[in-house]
Amino acid sequence: MKTKTLIAVIGTLALFVQTARAEEKTAIRFGHFPNITHAQGVIAHALTRQGKGWFEQRLGPNVEIQWFTYNAGPSAMEAIFAGSLDITYVGPSPALNAYFKSNGEEIRVISGAANAGAALVVKTDSPIKTPADFRGKKIATPQLGNTQDISCRAWLKAHGFNVTQTGGDVTVIPTANPDQLPLFQKVSVDAVWTVEPAKFVRDRRDLTKKIAAANVELTKWIQENEGEAQRLLIEELKAETRADFAPDAVAQAWKRIQFTSEVSRDLIAKSVQDGKDAGFLKGSTDTSKLIENP
Repeated sequence: MKTKTLIAVIGTLALFVQTARAEEKTAIRFGHFPNITHAQGVIAHALTRQGKGWFEQRLGPNVEIQWFTYNAGPSAMEAIFAGSLDITYVGPSPALNAYFKSNGEEIRVISGAANAGAALVVKTDSPIKTPADFRGKKIATPQLGNTQDISCRAWLKAHGFNVTQTGGDVTVIPTANPDQLPLFQKVSVDAVWTVEPAKFVRDRRDLTKKIAAANVELTKWIQENEGEAQRLLIEELKAETRADFAPDAVAQAWKRIQFTSEVSRDLIAKSVQDGKDAGFLKGSTDTSKLIENP
């Protein structure tokens, strides 16, 4: 299906770190979402599955990498707080929510992963041509409180719409990523705002440094080996979702994503403002401890 992008939303995916218990053989539990913007996680997961682990080779024989997939950021952050996940690729909004929820004590950003890769999408034959045309319409987002959900609500508010969690001038419907396309095709929703997905740092700074360095190296490899990176990504996404991904569609989406290990403070600030505008962030929003350079 041909789609039309009305507005691109910039978002930073980053590697976030939480608590891990000391063990003789260190098991590090990595999270990522099964989508293109989480390419580093998807590709590293593929290499682990093939016995060619990217992080394993760089962290040493006493480290075991365990991979877990999530639909969206809030679920990954819940896993962080539950102690069932140590590190995850995730968008800024859920990470900021978790950071503020823990009073800045539990979450740290140790590396960037990708910029852009999200868009507000409608059908080419849709009557929606301008922001004003969204009045009375339905927009699907991946999960309540995730980066795209908050960006969507903040954007609608900026255009004068009254949006509540359950309705308002425009209805925002949190919908799992795999369910968005069928609803879109059935015209059950009019548009989708979607993606093209501490103590550990203090106690294991050397290991954290190696993880951040390995992510930087992996990002550079992806930049320099687009064809092989896309092949591995498609292969792993099929294994994780049991769905086919057209190489041409992946290649087109790839052009709109900037894979980078840099962490933009400007984008963090924008995410904080979006969270405030959407009503998800209240009170103090000091992010001075969020970014950690191990």
